[in-house]
Amino acid sequence: MESRHVPVISGSKVRMIAWEVTRSCNLNCLHCRAAANCGPYPGELSSEKCLALIDEIAAVSSPVIILTGGEPLLRPDIFEIAAYGTKKGLRMVMATNGTLVDEQIVRKMRDSGIQRVSISIDGKDAQSHDAFRGESGAFAGAMRGIEAMKSVGMEFQINTTITTANLQQIKDVHNMVLKSGAVAHHIFLLVPTGRGRDLAAQAITAADYEETLMWFHQESLTCAIQLKATCAPHYFRIMHQNKAKGTEPVKKAGGHFHESTRGCLGGISFCFISHLGQIQPCGYLELNCGNVQKQSFAEIWERSEVFCNLRDYGKYGGKCGRCEFIKVCGGCRARAYEATGDYLSEEPLCLYEPGR
Repeated sequence: MESRHVPVISGSKVRMIAWEVTRSCNLNCLHCRAAANCGPYPGELSSEKCLALIDEIAAVSSPVIILTGGEPLLRPDIFEIAAYGTKKGLRMVMATNGTLVDEQIVRKMRDSGIQRVSISIDGKDAQSHDAFRGESGAFAGAMRGIEAMKSVGMEFQINTTITTANLQQIKDVHNMVLKSGAVAHHIFLLVPTGRGRDLAAQAITAADYEETLMWFHQESLTCAIQLKATCAPHYFRIMHQNKAKGTEPVKKAGGHFHESTRGCLGGISFCFISHLGQIQPCGYLELNCGNVQKQSFAEIWERSEVFCNLRDYGKYGGKCGRCEFIKVCGGCRARAYEATGDYLSEEPLCLYEPGR
């Protein structure tokens, strides 16, 4: 058998961090990885620790910081945290369900330096979205939040988690996004963790997965806004396959969220920080790589055994380990872990057979 050199990623630089500043939430979303509710959740990082953590992160890199939850707007000091991150030169953005957003809140976002806000829309209408979000009125609240951001001039994107429940609506949702004034549409393929384990039966099939990503890529060729697939690393294999055929998406403004990146970024250029300070490769891969209340961010990022393993492609198993697209895709490590108990095993929802 022909041997091949599989590189280890050295000097990995953190470029994006999703920070669960609180697990408290005003909704009860069916797919929630955190199974979040109204709380309170003891042990969340204090204001002082949050600011100190920003200092530690800024000393290592200048990543995009996604302030998320739960619902981040339920944290009383959220704008103090955002303003401090902005002062330290970090790009601060926020992920919210939108129901608590009004013009006054948007102005506070803007004044604290938040540069983009994502709002999740998971159905084409109130009936489908509210059923997914577990609360009546969630759709109307999200729409009011979008209007508030438009009125104040805040840049926003829309995120959509895809399951069998809304797969047939995805084109309708996408058309809604195009008319909404959003600068981007990010789709997320369900990873059955947390409360989402109860939706495992609603995870789309590998064939539907491939077809959906092919459609999304074709849409990206002419779409005027940014499109990105998350928790769907095969998308980047599809991108490279189509690039070889001479088809590439039109260029969009704003490089921070450009679609031309790598598939699974967990532990390579991305990490997740929980409400308790636990660092993980991503929010769906609940492996304790260290805790910022006990270790420095730099020590965890640079020395975690899990992170080091994720950066060594030679340790990936199954067909992921022998795939020629390992460097651009990598397979969803969280999905592999949920399916097999081994985060380095092959992605279970991939139809592609490696050419090697």
